[in-house]
Amino acid sequence: MQLRTGETTRTVPVPIHKDLKPGTLASIIRQSGLNLSLFE
Repeated sequence: MQLRTGETTRTVPVPIHKDLKPGTLASIIRQSGLNLSLFE
């Protein structure tokens, strides 16, 4: 999935399985540019 804002584009993986390891989820959140505290 890609998010385009202004001149930048962020590519974020979208897993197709239900269970994610905490490190994988944290990496996806970090790549999205969102703050991890939004998910606590």
